[in-house]
Amino acid sequence: MALEASAWVQVHPSFMEPDLILPYAQASGAFDTLPGSAPRVKLGDGDLYVYIKRLDVRTKVSSGQAAYNEIASCSIFASQISTPTYLQRVNAQYDHHDAAAAARWGISIVEAHRLAMWQGHFQFMRTALLQGYNPSNGEGLLNAQGATSVSLPPDTFGNTTISTYDNGQLAVFILQQIVNLKSRTNQLGIGRKFTILGPQRDLGQMEYPDIVQVVQFQRPGAGTTTTAGVVKETLMANGDQIRWVYDDTLIGAGSGGTDAILIVMPEVEKPRQAGINTNVFAQLEPGMDACTLMYSDMAAPREIPTPVAYGGTNVLSEIRITSGWPVRPEAVTIISASF
Repeated sequence: MALEASAWVQVHPSFMEPDLILPYAQASGAFDTLPGSAPRVKLGDGDLYVYIKRLDVRTKVSSGQAAYNEIASCSIFASQISTPTYLQRVNAQYDHHDAAAAARWGISIVEAHRLAMWQGHFQFMRTALLQGYNPSNGEGLLNAQGATSVSLPPDTFGNTTISTYDNGQLAVFILQQIVNLKSRTNQLGIGRKFTILGPQRDLGQMEYPDIVQVVQFQRPGAGTTTTAGVVKETLMANGDQIRWVYDDTLIGAGSGGTDAILIVMPEVEKPRQAGINTNVFAQLEPGMDACTLMYSDMAAPREIPTPVAYGGTNVLSEIRITSGWPVRPEAVTIISASF
């Protein structure tokens, strides 16, 4: 890792602004698709796989006015699923000359290299979450087997792109996908948290320019809300919460080179009913509520500094993670749409 901090010329008297103009990369909202908006820090040092035990149940009941001689029984099926872990590593190397040059520019070479390595780690973790290390193995949210994939259909005017789509019909389409998702996961009637993740050019179009017509959505100041406003207010009216977040790596990630928009419900809730509960088997403990998962062995990358020849210092930064893992793929909807 290089540091380019050359000499400079300036006129005196002058004022030197101490604050730095830094490069800005997109702060991705991809991790909001996970419960708690972060990976689970549960891996041990050197763990190569993560396994989860899964149960399924089938019950037959004998019923009649007379007692049966042969009584039906219940069957419980145990299985397990797994995903591999991957070790990410990056290093930085510098000596006292580099440290002095950085100091002349008013920066800490240690902190600058640390944050540069962290940014590389986190950007690659975002790729692992969405695309997976090995997409052909079904890793990553975009490659989940069992996830629902839909394409944006033409509106009543024949428009098929986000930028030309009828604003009200686009809001209804997104709301329909959320209803379908809640129905697949048996969460209708329960307020849940949703994350809508997509490129800036697609979701931004829904948040600002798209004003929904008065005849399609009425509220105080009718006709002044956007496609995103209709979605957010309708969800809130039903007790749901929504995170509306962005990630431009989803440009071209949909089917046929279209953009991908993800609708994810990170967790389910087990409704606890007094008395008769037709979902009572789900109360078996310990049960997992997560729909999407990603594991890591630590909350932040480990740093291992070591001396190198000629008075230098090498800092190794590493973290072990899994790809994004939709353990309940029915909670993931992938919309493919052209901008």
